Amino acid sequence: MTKTAAAPSNLGAIDAAHHLHPFSDMKKLNADGTKIINRAEGMHIWDSTGKQYLDAFAGLWCVNVGYGRDSIAEAAYQQMKELPYYNTFFGTTTPPTTLLAQKIASHTGPNLNHVFFCNSGSEASDTWFRMARVYWKALGHETKTTVIARKNAYHGSTVAGASLGGMTWMHEQGNLPIPGIVHIGQPHWYVEGGDLTPAEFGLKVARELEDKILELGEENVAAFVAEPIQGAGGVIVPPDTYWPEIVRITKKYNVLLVADEVICGFGRLGTWFGHQHYGFEPDLAPIAKGLSSGYLPIGGVLVSERVARVMIEELGDFYHGYTYSGHPVAAAAALENIRIIEDEKLVERVRDDIGPYFTEAWRSLADHDLVGEAVNVGLMGAVQIAADKSTRRRFAKPDEVGTLVRNQCVNNGVILRATGDRMLASPPLIISRSEVDQTVETLRKGLDWLKDNHKE
Repeated sequence: MTKTAAAPSNLGAIDAAHHLHPFSDMKKLNADGTKIINRAEGMHIWDSTGKQYLDAFAGLWCVNVGYGRDSIAEAAYQQMKELPYYNTFFGTTTPPTTLLAQKIASHTGPNLNHVFFCNSGSEASDTWFRMARVYWKALGHETKTTVIARKNAYHGSTVAGASLGGMTWMHEQGNLPIPGIVHIGQPHWYVEGGDLTPAEFGLKVARELEDKILELGEENVAAFVAEPIQGAGGVIVPPDTYWPEIVRITKKYNVLLVADEVICGFGRLGTWFGHQHYGFEPDLAPIAKGLSSGYLPIGGVLVSERVARVMIEELGDFYHGYTYSGHPVAAAAALENIRIIEDEKLVERVRDDIGPYFTEAWRSLADHDLVGEAVNVGLMGAVQIAADKSTRRRFAKPDEVGTLVRNQCVNNGVILRATGDRMLASPPLIISRSEVDQTVETLRKGLDWLKDNHKE
């Protein structure tokens, strides 16, 4: 294989001149300068200065099998030589595309056994959104079009995805949400639970769904969508009472249940999918990220037998799809990625070995003076920074304190994410015990720095 040509020395200037970054204040970014990442292996990345970082966030929640997997690169290379591209329109498919659908279905459960492919989690949100509405129309329920989602949820940044998400600061750009999408509360006990116990709060916020369905009319509600654990919203782990009540309500009122598995899928929680951890099976489930461990762009929607039968038998043409739906090279990479997860038993490793170790280490941070809670499921964790942990009082500027701690961690060689005043971890499933220790120790040092240097 041809060796990659050396990058020019003025990449930073080129980047500032020509590259608009996602979710970025470009004026500030150009003034500060872009960090150029040019190499990765295993759990680590290196920037252009040669500095090494432990990536405890798996890129963007996605590099589940770690960096530098030669077999994934080889699978993509061989597929590219044999068939670099063909579409799945006009009654055609390719071998890796079809085999990938079969492989995914082998891990989803008995009824969630069809896949519609796209290229990202955002596209997956657009796809199931249309699919849900088309499903009800095919059954003669013309008015069942409204989708209920949650505040502070993230479902992508396309027009439909950002509308489904409940982040108001995203809605302010582009006059969102689009019509037909409404939002209810999130199961964030620490911030919103008040005097209720977590169990009481879980039931209370779940029953907001029932109230909203009754307000809108069951005949007008198509679906409810939620992440098993809210990711970008801050790794919000719902109380144990939450999901059973949500399932009960969606069944009672004949509303499709959509589990956004873009982050939780492919082993992160110690199960193949997040809904399996919580013991339910959705009607639709968008997937991406861990599907290929980020090696190539690919996403999809898991479709239940209930929905698929109507689409196959009643609908006729479904006027939806993408030029690169089921791209054969991306599918070949995803197949090899799943083989690695299977053969190395990474899901079982998260469930039985490294997940429990991470839980013990991560939750040890709860004894820190500035930690209100330290929570996780599997290899997905959050630490809530608190100004006064005894009263759950937060700092006056949550974004500021989170950014300060994150920057300290990065300066000390560990990549974590800050969402407001919550520090988030989502490491590759191959993380070692010593690397878990390094992650936790580095975060503790960052919190110590905040305690000593930041005053309200």
